[in-house]
Amino acid sequence: MSKKNKNKRNFLIAVGAIAGAAAVAKAASNNLKKKNSKMISNRVNEEENAEKQAYFIGGGLASLAGATYLIRDCSFKGKNIHVIEGMNIFGGSNDGSGNFEAGYVCRGGRMLNEETYENFWELFKSVPSLEVQGKSVTEEILNFDHLHPTHAQARLVDRNGIIQDVSSMGFNNADRMLLGKLMITPEEKLDNMTIENWFELSPHFFETNFWYMWQTTFAFQKWSSLFEFKRYMERMIFEFSRIETLEGVTRTPYNQYESVILPIKKYLEDNGVDFINETTVTDLKFKDYEGITVEEIIIRDKEGEKNIKLNDGDICIMTNGCMTDCASLGDMNTAPEFRIDNPISADLWYKIAKEKIGLGNPEPFFTKPDETNWESFTVTCKGNKLLKLIENFTGNIPGSGALMTFKDSNWLMSIVVAAQPHFKNQPLDTTVFWAYGLHTKNVGDYVKKQMRECTGKELLTELIHHLHMEDKLDEIMATVVNVIPCMMPYVDAQFQPRKMSDRPKVVPEGSTNFAMASQFVEIPEDMVFTEEYSVRAARIAVYTLMNVKDKKICPVSQYKKNPNIIRKALKKSFS
Repeated sequence: MSKKNKNKRNFLIAVGAIAGAAAVAKAASNNLKKKNSKMISNRVNEEENAEKQAYFIGGGLASLAGATYLIRDCSFKGKNIHVIEGMNIFGGSNDGSGNFEAGYVCRGGRMLNEETYENFWELFKSVPSLEVQGKSVTEEILNFDHLHPTHAQARLVDRNGIIQDVSSMGFNNADRMLLGKLMITPEEKLDNMTIENWFELSPHFFETNFWYMWQTTFAFQKWSSLFEFKRYMERMIFEFSRIETLEGVTRTPYNQYESVILPIKKYLEDNGVDFINETTVTDLKFKDYEGITVEEIIIRDKEGEKNIKLNDGDICIMTNGCMTDCASLGDMNTAPEFRIDNPISADLWYKIAKEKIGLGNPEPFFTKPDETNWESFTVTCKGNKLLKLIENFTGNIPGSGALMTFKDSNWLMSIVVAAQPHFKNQPLDTTVFWAYGLHTKNVGDYVKKQMRECTGKELLTELIHHLHMEDKLDEIMATVVNVIPCMMPYVDAQFQPRKMSDRPKVVPEGSTNFAMASQFVEIPEDMVFTEEYSVRAARIAVYTLMNVKDKKICPVSQYKKNPNIIRKALKKSFS
């Protein structure tokens, strides 16, 4: 190389080094600016929100999620957040309780989904696991689920105890045409329509494998809202092609109270959040003008009635309706009561809806308990005799299967066996599983009583007969610690036929400090009866009231527009 070329090369190297150093310096400067900007923004938020108070009415997942968003994304002081709950325990409908001596109970089970629970997974990435040091709840749940994949081998069982081949959905052309038409029909044309209304020209639809599986997986009735059925079909369309195995179901390591509620409550407690239990909010007082501004919260506790006055900048987020209102428990020898009076959360909703326009209408949801109820029961056994029999019957070890439905059962009964242990305090020699029936007014096939009138022992007796294990009835009963039935008169209330306007917006028009977060608010495109719906509603409420601009709510994933998923669904519909 000539001296001239060598000098030119050295010059270019030097220029490149200077340019590279300048780029690195610029990037570092930009990062520092962003970091400083974020610190300044957080400092401003902390100063702006230093004296503001937030009141959550109801202690369920929506309220706990909302409190977490305030702390994480709005620099809110935990001590200024107040969660008011009428019961003595927080968690709302996410429950799990009991012990070996008395038996365990889960009123219901909320299935999670890795693909569609966008805001749920994002939120719980910020919540530390109580079980695995250095991991988030999201990581803990997904790690567990990936190690315990779901692949049900017994989804439908007939009256003879024969596991059905459900590889075919069982549609005829009329069924397919009506399903396709529903998918392209605008929601505004579906006010007050039921699923049965839509398929009245093809009643065969209700005898298909698809309907039995879809209905019991999500707890639909024929008279449920067509709105909700359509949204489930669109939101869960990727699940359509694998409904016979439920491979898309994501399971928590324990029951959802212990796997979801306890970690987020601990996070909030560590941040100083004020939890107020055994206190009922009886009314809200609004400022007397056209907009919606809460100025007083009326509460009743053991000491009597009190008023909480809101100042400028304070916010109030209310749970307008709870699916487990009026739930009652029985035991081995006692049937649960069918209590329908005074659903507390609905009563409060009725009151405020009369005061202000735009707060929805609870009437369609909380006036027909004979349509909105179903009953569950939790079985606790000493040893694993019954679970081993079920495993041999289904081919699924505990936790690997999913909902198994006895399609000819008068009660339309289904069972789920979770991975063991399902409770943290569950002894190694104890096993637990859960079951439910959708038709509680019907008389059993073997126990000649209405489901809602049966004791725990009678419910289990009916199940054992449907499994055709009655020859082992006495042996099985000898291992049973308790069977705890739970009657829930309003558990399907969110599925009731309705007008679009019956569910209020999360933040109503004209609201300055008030929002609602529950299964009874309107969130376009999303589906109720899910953990995601509660979390998404809470995020919308907080971000809107607190005017959060630098963070985005995860949108509803548009799987219904994905050509590959649509192709799989179409192929499945012709199977």
